[in-house]
Amino acid sequence: MDFRTKFKKQNPGLVAEIIRIAKAVQPLPVAEEYRDSLPRALIVGGFVRDAILGVASKDVDIEVFGVDAHHLEDAMNDLFPGKVSVVGRTFGVLKIHVGETEIDVSIPRRESKMGVGHRGFAVTGDPALSYLDASRRRDFTMNAISADPLTGEIFDSCEGQADLKKKMLRVVDPVTFVDDPLRVYRAMQFMARFHLQIESKTKNLLVQMVSAGELGDLSKERITEEFEKLLLRADQPSVGFELLQEIGAIKKLYPELSVMHDTDQEPEWHPEGNVWIHTMMVIDQAAKIIRRKKISFSTDQKRQIMLGALCHDFGKPATTRVIDGRIRSRGHSEEGIPLAHSFFDRFSFSHEDRDAIIKLVKAHLIPGMIVRAKDSGEISSTQFVNSIRKLIRRLSPTDIEVLLAVAEADFRGRAFPTAQDAVYQYGKKIRSAIIKNDLTFSAIQTLVRGEDCIKLGIPSGPRIGELLSAVESARDRGEITTKSEGLDLLRTLIQRS
Repeated sequence: MDFRTKFKKQNPGLVAEIIRIAKAVQPLPVAEEYRDSLPRALIVGGFVRDAILGVASKDVDIEVFGVDAHHLEDAMNDLFPGKVSVVGRTFGVLKIHVGETEIDVSIPRRESKMGVGHRGFAVTGDPALSYLDASRRRDFTMNAISADPLTGEIFDSCEGQADLKKKMLRVVDPVTFVDDPLRVYRAMQFMARFHLQIESKTKNLLVQMVSAGELGDLSKERITEEFEKLLLRADQPSVGFELLQEIGAIKKLYPELSVMHDTDQEPEWHPEGNVWIHTMMVIDQAAKIIRRKKISFSTDQKRQIMLGALCHDFGKPATTRVIDGRIRSRGHSEEGIPLAHSFFDRFSFSHEDRDAIIKLVKAHLIPGMIVRAKDSGEISSTQFVNSIRKLIRRLSPTDIEVLLAVAEADFRGRAFPTAQDAVYQYGKKIRSAIIKNDLTFSAIQTLVRGEDCIKLGIPSGPRIGELLSAVESARDRGEITTKSEGLDLLRTLIQRS
């Protein structure tokens, strides 16, 4: 199948817009200084790679040769009135907003390293740059392929197509590659997303960059973007983390993960080995769970499930002891909370994400605990329902399905023969109780409210919160179940005070 056929199999609306841009470029005036470069728009980078692989792509980059930045901007504004944002006028980078997609249109650019980090470059536009020279500034050969959307002609001077067939990740230019340390994280997520092997020279280059401390100058925002791609787009994200481990980045930058290698687990419960192995298995299981069609998770929920799976056992290294001949990690859920905070300090994930992950780390064992307690007769059916209701309320606004997904991934991320295929009974029983007792919404509603306190003569202030908390505690213990009972208890508490 030729590229043009593969190209047209992408999003039809997006393909149509790309073709419109390419046709609009052709008649643009040729500047005197670029007279040897006729106006031409080429698709470059990830979109070409994805089209070749038959993978749907939402990100589109177009490079326009032979046209100065001023004429290109005017043409795009004519073609997409009100939808063009100028990112870099001096070097001709435009963002065109088409529905939920952004198309990046730019003239070829030259970059020279001027400072540290991902942004430490001097960038100049050069419409006369050759296709070969333009491709040499890219990171990996699979991203250095360009194509003409009108003719289907492929430009592949770096042999990116051959590397894609071999499932090989290889740098374009070792000299310029090291100028941008973000490429280490790009390698991480590319390997996992596209099931690649890394060329030995490329891997050695990554090791050198990590050893030299190059990654320390990157912004939290850019690192977070690459981790999010790994967690949400890879069906086996452990591949990316294993690469970071092998090149020394885990040990150097992520101590919460590094110490997992030295933390053994009880073989009866974790035959797979240490906490690192278990965590890698758990995130791969979580990646399967978020892709199920039975439960439709939002993007935020998927991200929180993946991060929760990654962080859930942060507390084990600090709490693991041999007790009565068994390896135990008592209290590791609580111990993991401050470590999760320190881990998140290195990223720019939202406050909502951080809050959700802290709750997941703290509660990831609770589904199993309360079901086992119910099955053993340690707690009654009423107490079981109360435990679920209390759990839902304490998790809010994080959905309990997010916790159940993390807990299930934890259950399945073990080397037991049936771990991946067995029914996750803890989740099944909790969901059944939620439906039977209509807990989805009622759990986050208190039996009595502040207005009830005011009607009983309690003025606005902290006392109301204390009373509501006391009523809810009694409810959690199963001593009351209805609003009427809650009001009776409220009156009793007021009389005693």
